[in-house]
Amino acid sequence: MNATNRTVVVTGIGATTPLGGDSASTWEGMLAGRSGVRALEHEWAAELPVRIAAPAAVDPLDVLPRPLARKLDRSAQFALIAAREAWADAGYEGKAGENGLVDPDRLGSVIASGIGGVTTLLDQYDILREKGARRVSPHTVPMLMPNSPAANVGLEVGAQAGVHTPVSACASGAEAIGYAVEMIRTGRADVVLAGGTEAAIHPLPVAAFANMMALSKNDGPPEKVSRPFDKARDGFVLGEGSGVIVLESAEHAARRGARVYCEALGQGLSADSHHIAQPEPTGRGIATALQNLLEATGLEPSEVVHLNAHATSTPLGDVAEIKALRKVLGSDLDRVAVSATKSMTGHLLGGAGGVETVATVLALHHRTAPPTANLENLDEEVDADVVRGAGRPLGEGRIAALNNSFGFGGHNVVLAFRTV
Repeated sequence: MNATNRTVVVTGIGATTPLGGDSASTWEGMLAGRSGVRALEHEWAAELPVRIAAPAAVDPLDVLPRPLARKLDRSAQFALIAAREAWADAGYEGKAGENGLVDPDRLGSVIASGIGGVTTLLDQYDILREKGARRVSPHTVPMLMPNSPAANVGLEVGAQAGVHTPVSACASGAEAIGYAVEMIRTGRADVVLAGGTEAAIHPLPVAAFANMMALSKNDGPPEKVSRPFDKARDGFVLGEGSGVIVLESAEHAARRGARVYCEALGQGLSADSHHIAQPEPTGRGIATALQNLLEATGLEPSEVVHLNAHATSTPLGDVAEIKALRKVLGSDLDRVAVSATKSMTGHLLGGAGGVETVATVLALHHRTAPPTANLENLDEEVDADVVRGAGRPLGEGRIAALNNSFGFGGHNVVLAFRTV
């Protein structure tokens, strides 16, 4: 089928996060301003420079059958759980071709990860050193591949239109969703499961992030440490989990009478070309990505009423993001309710864009912006209306929301969604 510029809608959502084992409990936690950050009790954490993180609220081993789980890296376990919820939420069951609702040749899977199967790689290396080569799992390579989550989700639903894994650090999940929108818009697929996943709460990544001064070293209560836009912010908190949505052409959704959450307008992309890890301080690349989005989608700044900000709780990044928004949106930014949900989930790296897209879709669907937790003293350089204390109504009529994701390497992705 050859087509261009088809309307794309969201018909299903799924998540497993530090706030809950599904999208409903995650959303409830966000509205309540509840934090999923806690002290790491593992023996291996005792000597680390940072001993807090935001682990998943529900362990995937408590959800997936043991024979299946042992063949999947933790990142793929999360992705499969979130994808199963999203698939069912969209009204699908079983594999494409068997349910009669979607042609497998018209179904895709785009699930991203910033780091991939790092825990499998490191754990199996420990086994190699301590127990010898014969004890290394034969499943190691399929488990550690960055495309493993996308491939396993594709196998689960029978996707044959394409299985893809964008890898762009902390922008990966958002880039996956943008890629999926283009798959449908250009006629490659009718339905795509898309999102991001990550599972990197392990001593090596924690030590590495801490030693590069990316993680917060605040010794206060763990649930208070992630504080985007606050004067006292000093770094992010590492989280884990996955967020997946089902994207569908509007025509395909209408033919089967599907419930539609919102329209997925598309993405704007850019690269900073500034530093491998530090954000460009003026927000130049972010502004370019947002401008590219507005031009590509025809979205008017006056339509935007909500933003789920990237806002990781780092001193430079949070300010650069707001500078970029102000540069492009101008006075229209004054009417945008800004939420920073990493204040509650921590930073899920490649999974962040997926989980925060779920939050953005639900904010539009329920017309409520979730609060930003732990924001006690707004940084004077944050020239924006940041939601805090409690959720905020977003009003009536046709409204739009943005979701920002940025990653090491200078990757910038801005996604846009609109009510239908």
